[in-house]
Amino acid sequence: MSQFDIVIVGGGMVGATLACMLAGETDLSIAVIDNAAPLKKPSINSFDIRVSAITRASENIFKNIGVWEKIRTLRISPYRDMHVWDAKGNGVLHFDSADLAEPTLGHIIENRVMQYALQQRLKSFENVTVIAPASCKKMIENDGQVVLLLENDKVITASLLVGADGSRSWVRQQANIMVRGWDYDQAALVTYVKTEKPHQETAWQRFMPNGPLAFLPLTEGYSSIVWSTIPEHADELKTMDETEFKKALCVASDNILGEILSCAERGVFPLRFFAVENYIKPNLALVGDAAHTIHPLAGQGVNLGLADAAALAQTLVDASNEAKAINSKSVLRRYERWRKADNLAMMVAMDGLKNMFGSELGLIRELRNSGMNIVNNLPIVKNTLIKQAMGLTGDLSRFASFNSL
Repeated sequence: MSQFDIVIVGGGMVGATLACMLAGETDLSIAVIDNAAPLKKPSINSFDIRVSAITRASENIFKNIGVWEKIRTLRISPYRDMHVWDAKGNGVLHFDSADLAEPTLGHIIENRVMQYALQQRLKSFENVTVIAPASCKKMIENDGQVVLLLENDKVITASLLVGADGSRSWVRQQANIMVRGWDYDQAALVTYVKTEKPHQETAWQRFMPNGPLAFLPLTEGYSSIVWSTIPEHADELKTMDETEFKKALCVASDNILGEILSCAERGVFPLRFFAVENYIKPNLALVGDAAHTIHPLAGQGVNLGLADAAALAQTLVDASNEAKAINSKSVLRRYERWRKADNLAMMVAMDGLKNMFGSELGLIRELRNSGMNIVNNLPIVKNTLIKQAMGLTGDLSRFASFNSL
């Protein structure tokens, strides 16, 4: 039997980031259990088809835990502008980092790049034990402790268990935490392409009735594609031959970056909306997709998860410094209050945008196009919106703050 202060189930970006924050600020013993084997160093010859739009606040988290430079040495792509337009009208929104006197709006980073950098950072902490590949098969709560039985029959105990194990969270299911939400009638097709015209370090997004299509800038003139559409269409796009797909993508993007010169493998992922009733129980907390999932149209999913991790880390660090029990409900409640309302507000806003841009009703179409153009010509309103999206405002954890720890 192995005893730890904190066990994090899920070693993805959110779980690994949480472990780094806690290990760097406390002497608590931490275990990270992940069902995937550690990654090899990402190849320079291909991109990951899964990428994330990392906000400035998330960038600060990575800087403050000492992984940002490692990520930079691997591969990142800044985006300095964002161009959004409606396929069913003349509505246009253009966001420019220069208007905010900021160097970028954020960065597009491959998920495996972030994951690899975090895994390397975890190796530097003496108070972190990574158990991977491994999976849990049973959870028992016993006298203020959580006991985990792994598939290899190893037994692990923890004062606090954190579920960072994604939207189908095993931890959440074992804890009987209720989920409210629904499956969208949409799926996201993802890949990366080389285009005829340069992307100009701009994120391009066209809203269509079946869902938005985004071109996100990568290095060397490549762009990551996230195409949200109805599941049948997504499956059709995935099985098209390359020539057909490139033509379909060119048409759907309104030829904004010219011809599609090359295309990588394609993947399809279902889209969901859900939020848990409770982020916490005694001895247990949920973070990231284990607690909520959101439509990818604004690229906020992983950023919300990183903000969860930062808030929970600060809560636990403060409790540890004050000699409070890190697994008590009163301590964990602070984290839940901190994140639950903000997450729900963002989720509802994104769901509303998804429904508004998916509507074919003439009145709604006219209103959204006129609204986009009005906002585009009101710098104060537009800059306020983009500052919120960049994580420059709100109740930030000190791990996400713009002053180093």
